[in-house]
Amino acid sequence: MVARWFHPDVPSPEATARIFLFPYAGGSAPMYRDWLPLFPPDIAAQAVQLPGRLDRRAEPLLESLDDIVAATSEALAAELDDRPYAVFGHSMGVLVAYRVAAAMTREFGHGPMLLASAAWAPEGFAMPTREQVEMPQDELLKWVIGLGSLPPVMYEDPEMLAVTLPPTRADLRACIDYTDDGAKLDCPVVTYAAAEDPLMAPAAADSWISRTPEYLGTSVFAGGHFFIYDNVLPIVTDLTRHIRKLAQQEGGRP
Repeated sequence: MVARWFHPDVPSPEATARIFLFPYAGGSAPMYRDWLPLFPPDIAAQAVQLPGRLDRRAEPLLESLDDIVAATSEALAAELDDRPYAVFGHSMGVLVAYRVAAAMTREFGHGPMLLASAAWAPEGFAMPTREQVEMPQDELLKWVIGLGSLPPVMYEDPEMLAVTLPPTRADLRACIDYTDDGAKLDCPVVTYAAAEDPLMAPAAADSWISRTPEYLGTSVFAGGHFFIYDNVLPIVTDLTRHIRKLAQQEGGRP
C-alpha cells in the first residue's frame, strides 16, 4: 500500500496555487478537516500526514527531526507540479515546515512562495525538555491540556489515547534534539500567535525577521497555544490574501 502523505491525495486541478498544512506534535491530517473547505477554489489545500498515525499507523513513527524532514521533503517533491505553493504549520508543524522549506530550496530547487507560522518561532519558543517528554502519561496529558484550548475530552477516551499519545511522544523527542543553525529562507514569512501562549515569549515571532527576505508581520489572537481552533476563518482568510498576492507576483493568476 502506497503511503498517503497528503489529504486529500488529489488536489483540485482547477486551483492555480497550493498550500500544505503541517500538524502540531502528535497531530494528524484530520486536525485541518475544517480548514480545507474554507480555502477558495483557486487554492488547493492539503494536510500533511506523517508516518505512524491513523491511516499510516502500520508504519514506524519517526523520532528524529532529520528523518521527518528528509521523508517529508521527498514526498513533497514527488507531489508538486508547476503551481506555486505555500506551507503552514502549527507549533512543531512550523518547525517541520521551516526545515522542509529550506530543504526543498536547497535539495530540489523548488521552495515555497510562503511560510506561514502559528505558535512557533526560531527564537523565544520554549522547546520541551527531555524530562517533560518522558513524563508519566497522566502528567504528560495535564501538560498538553494546560497549554490551552485543546479539549480535555480528546484525551479522556482510552482509544483516543492509544492513537494520540505515541505520536505525541515521538514528535516531542524529535523536537528536543533539534539544534538551530539559523537557516535562512528564500520566501516571505507570515506569523500567527496567541496573547496567552505559555510557550511563546513576547515578540518571539519577530525572530523570523532575520530568517526571511520579507517578514509580513504577525496577527495576535486571544487564547492559548491551541488558539488556531477558535480562529480558523480569520487565519484562512489571511492566508488566502497572501497566497493570491504572492502567486500573482510569481506569474500565476489565482
